[in-house]
Amino acid sequence: MAATLVALVREAAAGARAIARAYPEGCSAEALPWAVVKRFDEDVRGHVERDPRIEDGRDRVLIAAVTLAEAAFGKAAPDEADAPAREALVKAINDLEWVTVSRGIANRAAAALGYGEAGTRLRDAG
Repeated sequence: MAATLVALVREAAAGARAIARAYPEGCSAEALPWAVVKRFDEDVRGHVERDPRIEDGRDRVLIAAVTLAEAAFGKAAPDEADAPAREALVKAINDLEWVTVSRGIANRAAAALGYGEAGTRLRDAG
C-alpha cells in the first residue's frame, strides 16, 4: 500500500535531518550532500513517478548540504556561525519530504514491491 511508501519518505527525511544536525560527525564535507540524499535515492526516488518539483527539491537539498559543508569546512566542531546553513539544510529536507508526499505518485516499481497501485498519489495514502 502507498502508505508504506509515505513511511519510507518520512524515514528518509528523518535520517537526513539527523545527519544534518550531527554534521560534521559521521561524514566528511565531500560526503555530506550524498549522505543526506542517500536513503531518499535508494528507498524513494525510484518508486515515485519523475516530477520536476521533486527533482528540484532534491537539488535544493544537495545545494544546501554543500553550503553547510563549505561553512563548516576545516572546523573540528560546529559553531553558531554554521546554524543558518544547518537550518537551511533542514528546511530543504522538510520541503523535499513535503513535496514528495503531497505531489508524489507511486510508479510500477513501487507497485511491484507492494507499495500500492501504480498511479496512486502518496498524499491520498499518507
